[in-house]
Amino acid sequence: MAYPGSGPVENLRGQPKVYVSAKLRPATAQDDSFLRQVFASTRAEVLGMMAWDGTQQQAFLELQYQAQRRSYLAQFPGADQYIIQREAVDAGRLIVDRSAEALHLVDISLLPEHRNAGLGTVLIRALQVEAAQAGRPVVLHVDQANRARRLYERLEFAQTAGDDIYLEMAWRPSTAQGMTPTVTVPVTQEQR
Repeated sequence: MAYPGSGPVENLRGQPKVYVSAKLRPATAQDDSFLRQVFASTRAEVLGMMAWDGTQQQAFLELQYQAQRRSYLAQFPGADQYIIQREAVDAGRLIVDRSAEALHLVDISLLPEHRNAGLGTVLIRALQVEAAQAGRPVVLHVDQANRARRLYERLEFAQTAGDDIYLEMAWRPSTAQGMTPTVTVPVTQEQR
């Protein structure tokens, strides 16, 4: 069950475009340790500001991981959960909920060594292609301070709602007039 998403991506540092390839496989119970590692990597900056010992940090991470997991399951019970692979190495996770109204990008998280290499761009573009074919928007929520917000803006997501902490952003197929997909095959029913 591979999700081939690949295509040329311009490097953020102004270097020539590089070819980035990603595959998705369904997440299983055996991935729990890896998913905890990915989650912890997204909280490293917050933990660095706390004067906690290792035990306190682990307790905090466990509480936050479980809270996020329960929240996602409650809000998006039918969401597809994937492990992102880069060159056959587990690199992160992707959660997508496909409703009749929209594709909800619930979460995309990459381990630090796989960030800023175009992997997120390729996967989000693949979702945009899938959404355009279905005539639906891609919707996501992002912390206002999250650096990924710049990526979403580059990929033509626009703010549709928000509060003091989170923004709702959406990409609509109408913003993709003339968009040339740079990915190969979006997720299909048969691949799930």
